[in-house]
Amino acid sequence: LGNELTPTQVKSPQKLTWDSEPGALYTVILTDPDAPSRGNREWHHWLIVNVPGNDINKGDVLAEYIGAGPPKGTGLHRYDTEHGHLTNRSGDGRGGFKTAKFVEKHKLGTPIAGNFFQAEWDDYVPILYKQLGG
Repeated sequence: LGNELTPTQVKSPQKLTWDSEPGALYTVILTDPDAPSRGNREWHHWLIVNVPGNDINKGDVLAEYIGAGPPKGTGLHRYDTEHGHLTNRSGDGRGGFKTAKFVEKHKLGTPIAGNFFQAEWDDYVPILYKQLGG
């Protein structure tokens, strides 16, 4: 399920669009539910709130975009983007993120759209880790 992309292909954010209601605010969450491992789950890669319509450039960025960076030898990781109603550039504090708890805490309701892709380690991952201070 989902397209298989390389970390190199998603080192920059992809263009997102969705049908929006006039005056509505949205939240965009991108997570890897398989990081750091399938047993110790979920690392968020991007979090934007208060997005008017579908213009993510006008939303409030709570966590800057960090592309896919699955560790070598861990196989394909799933990356899930969710959009719903309603700045951290390092990798610190991103592990252990729970989308369901965030949605419940902020009363975001049911997601209105979603998409995902899968990625596996490639030669860009060490560059990404170096940028993150790892």
